[in-house]
Amino acid sequence: MEKYQKQLEEEKKLLESELASIGKFDKKTNDWVAMPESEEKAQDVEDEGDIADRAEDYEGRSSALSVLEKRLEDINHALSLIETGSYGNCEICGNKIEEERLDVNPSAKTCETCMNKVI
Repeated sequence: MEKYQKQLEEEKKLLESELASIGKFDKKTNDWVAMPESEEKAQDVEDEGDIADRAEDYEGRSSALSVLEKRLEDINHALSLIETGSYGNCEICGNKIEEERLDVNPSAKTCETCMNKVI
């Protein structure tokens, strides 16, 4: 259990660092918000191409934030299960999640059998 908790905590730190590099946490909404690559660029006179580039950059950052946020949510969920003593059980059938699966993905929510049924 300690092995997985350590892996989860390390990945959580990395994710939070990645999130902070492309966005900021909004305490009002309890959510991450994408930030422009550079505030200095926003002050420059922009033509249509610049505006399109900034919009594309923002969309990419927003998309990346969504993926990272979901992963962080899964990790926080797994850490809370460790605290309550119910970590490692499949959320569908209740059986133990295979150790090999947890080694690859410590925040796995399902056993291999249930994972294959869902896919």
